Amino acid sequence: MQHAVGPPLPPPHQPGHGPTPGWSPAAHHPGPHQGPPAVPPPYPGQQHVPQPQPQAQPHPQVPAPVPPAVPESTGHVVLPPGAPFAAPGPGAAQALVPDPATATVAVLLIGPAGAGKTSVAQHWASHRRVPTAHISLDDVREWVRSGFADPQAGWNDNSEAQYRLARRTCGFSARNFLANGISCILDDAVFPDRPVVGLGGWKRHVGPGLLPVVLLPGLDVVLERNALRSGNRRLTDEEVARIHGRMAGWFGSGLPIIDNSQLDVAETARVLDEILVRSLASPPQW
Repeated sequence: MQHAVGPPLPPPHQPGHGPTPGWSPAAHHPGPHQGPPAVPPPYPGQQHVPQPQPQAQPHPQVPAPVPPAVPESTGHVVLPPGAPFAAPGPGAAQALVPDPATATVAVLLIGPAGAGKTSVAQHWASHRRVPTAHISLDDVREWVRSGFADPQAGWNDNSEAQYRLARRTCGFSARNFLANGISCILDDAVFPDRPVVGLGGWKRHVGPGLLPVVLLPGLDVVLERNALRSGNRRLTDEEVARIHGRMAGWFGSGLPIIDNSQLDVAETARVLDEILVRSLASPPQW
């Protein structure tokens, strides 16, 4: 028994008919070489005229694809570098005073535990008509979960080092926000008689344009608010009284002071705006 080898055969011819329409023998019997069709030999007495050979068309030059641009920073927006926040000059002050709610400012809210710094700062930042960030030093300090040096257990080298690190981190964040047109309000319990936690560090990390404001209600109000706290944010009454007494050193310092003993959060934020109007017009010397 023989097996078929090679391409399929054409259909059989019918008597009196030519090949089946659509059938091309050359398509199934290409032969050893497929090139241009052969030129038939000339008839006797006819001069052979060579046929022109088709010229090969050159391939068009296709330009190499241009790779897409790769952004040089995170995302697709190149952020300007942070720099020390400069104090407004006389010309800038005149432009900012008419509408302080839209000015790019950096505020440092100072006060003892229980003064309401965090609540006032969050409210003030949330109700401005321009982008504003709230940066709390206590929150940044508590990023350290294992090995946290709690100042309540005593002020030592570890707690001082973690405080310095947190303040530097807050200042770095504030400068980045300010460089991108976002105002900042920071809150911290800065003592007037403690160089380690003084204003000099904040001025160095944020810039001379930082506007400090002291929030200092009465001792009875601070004790009442402290009693509502929990965890390591709640201090003993003796510690609260001691901190409050040290904060009294801000009187006579030239810094603006808000006594919010009889003011709620929204009213205190409104007074803060009024103080900022004066501070922008005449920046405090500190």
